[in-house]
Amino acid sequence: MRLWIKDPIAILAEGAERGIVIEDGVIAELVGRGRTPMLPVDGTFDAGRHVIVPGLVNTHHHFYQTLTRAHPEAINKELFPWLQALYPIWARAVTPETFRLATRLALTELMMSGCTTAADHHYLYPGGLEAAMDIQAEEAERVGLRMTLTRGSMNLSQKDGGLPPDSVVQDTDTILADCERVLAKYHDRSKGAKLQVALSPCSPFSVTRELMKESAVLAERHDCRLHTHLGETHDENAYCEAKFNCRPVDYLEDCGWLTSRTWLAHGIHFNDDEVRRLGHACVGVCHCPTSNMVLASGQCRTKELEAAGSPVGLGVDGSASNDNSNLMEGLRHALMINRLTYDAASVTHLDAYRWATEGSARCLGRDDIGAIAIGKMADLAFYSLDELRFSGAGDPLAALILCGAHRADRVMVGGAWTVTDGEPVTIDTARLRHEHGEAARRFLESL
Repeated sequence: MRLWIKDPIAILAEGAERGIVIEDGVIAELVGRGRTPMLPVDGTFDAGRHVIVPGLVNTHHHFYQTLTRAHPEAINKELFPWLQALYPIWARAVTPETFRLATRLALTELMMSGCTTAADHHYLYPGGLEAAMDIQAEEAERVGLRMTLTRGSMNLSQKDGGLPPDSVVQDTDTILADCERVLAKYHDRSKGAKLQVALSPCSPFSVTRELMKESAVLAERHDCRLHTHLGETHDENAYCEAKFNCRPVDYLEDCGWLTSRTWLAHGIHFNDDEVRRLGHACVGVCHCPTSNMVLASGQCRTKELEAAGSPVGLGVDGSASNDNSNLMEGLRHALMINRLTYDAASVTHLDAYRWATEGSARCLGRDDIGAIAIGKMADLAFYSLDELRFSGAGDPLAALILCGAHRADRVMVGGAWTVTDGEPVTIDTARLRHEHGEAARRFLESL
């Protein structure tokens, strides 16, 4: 079927003023000003109320943390004390049932903000949660999003000098065996894949050097991506210098991770030489502006990293360090904090869009999403300008960010509608809110 998405208010694509034609889930044609589709179409969607952008791509999150938003034990803390407050709570209360609801809610929340592809960095494995990746694969299919399942891991607990409690880590052999299982079952490298897999040891202070190195070998063998937290705080730098006698980027290189296969979460505290080395290796960096501000972690050097050659993507990060999963809101935060880092002329709304679409797609190693272009998957977010906040806006694309859009009116993934009239097609949001809220209440009761 050929569908003409016709006459949007504005669209983030050159030469598509009259819209685009979608065929078999792929963008087949850009329809320029004063033109009509070159071939007959089977249907038309009137986009006269909508501003259309590529589906947003979220490259770092922790879905389970939706269960501990604004938790009294964790608010007003920086990263290490924040983690120390929450790890015991997560260890007691994350079960397969609560994890499934957390995943469903995070995916739904992301999608309603205009996100069409998500990567979740799941590294917490208390007893009973061994099937975490299977749960996430099932929920991604249920909600309708593309997903990179990041099989995270921790094997360095408090007794070994790490940060997490013993009850949420696994041994190296168990981790690597499950990585092999998940890769064999879910890693799809074909165009338009709904599921892919990345290997994601959590951080320098929660995994061993052996696990980092073995994960890199496994990723090379299976042609998958590598992901970890790096350069997030000064405490992390100090930890690496004390434990490994080097800075985090040196540690990354020693472990075989200084490669275009890798994308990092946060990437804040890099010096000039480290920025150069990361760019030369084409290591991606996921900028997490909201979390970085909440935890007062610092400001990512996005422009220098891009100039050096690193893909820069965008992520909402964990809901307990962001307190929502709204990627469109993340674009506004990215624009604002980067203007503080640089200036108003150097950082525009187009930079924020690029980070959340093309840059994020590059971080995930995907060339089939992230732009409205012929041959790309028809992953699209449609926003209306009907709310009071948009009245008087002159530039529709800039207005979505500057005026604070936070909810898509429609979302399409691979040519199929997943959100219509602001609501997900397959999810009852009222029921989800009730069930998730009941599960989250137990996390408060565990105080």
